Amino acid sequence: MLIEFQNVSKRYDDGTLAVKELTLTVQKGEIFVLIGPSGCGKTTTMKMVNRLIDHTDGKILIDGREIYQFDIYELRRNIGYVLQQIALFPHLTVEENISVVPDLLKWPKQKTKDRVTELMQIAGLDPVLRQKKPTELSGGQQQRVGVLRALAADPEVILMDEPFSALDPISRGQLQDDVKRLNDELGKTILFVTHDIEEAMKLGDRIALMRDGKLVVVGTPSEIRASDDPFVLEFTQRGRGEVDA
Repeated sequence: MLIEFQNVSKRYDDGTLAVKELTLTVQKGEIFVLIGPSGCGKTTTMKMVNRLIDHTDGKILIDGREIYQFDIYELRRNIGYVLQQIALFPHLTVEENISVVPDLLKWPKQKTKDRVTELMQIAGLDPVLRQKKPTELSGGQQQRVGVLRALAADPEVILMDEPFSALDPISRGQLQDDVKRLNDELGKTILFVTHDIEEAMKLGDRIALMRDGKLVVVGTPSEIRASDDPFVLEFTQRGRGEVDA
């Protein structure tokens, strides 16, 4: 296992319990999808991995080491993060955006350039885009650059927070295919949050369905489809879950 949650809870100052005694493991090299209705705790669960939100009870371990044992900046620089909003730096070129974390880690310039070249080739991005600014790219191209930026420093773990929900259906399908192909080649461990059950079934090696801060079921897509739990049946038959507020 690479990521492990041991009886993890998150309680806010107002007493709200967003995540309740969550226990699960994410295996090395798999795409693990968190899904559930709005307010179920899936995004909170993901953000606790890189301490954008700190858990209040239990333990979260990465490769057997509790996350509070890491320097917080070391932790975050060694976990790739892809946002729904993309959040590319508008004043930087595509190459410079992809290079942000390697530059922070003070990689040699040639090593960084070679890494950008490698990733753009794997993702099928035209080299001519290398010196373009984000405003010169389509939405799908921008999101591809966001994914490559998360991969640039070769982290073991990638967090993906509803990264394709703002894209049109064609671009979304293409990006889903890209993520599957990239992970087949690079073997990263991806924790992926979505509200879309079809996306979860397409991408997930395993899927965790949450409700009211609790884990309902974990399984492969075929195991989820075969479940006779009433909530699982209701949720999967919607076709899509509810969008998080």
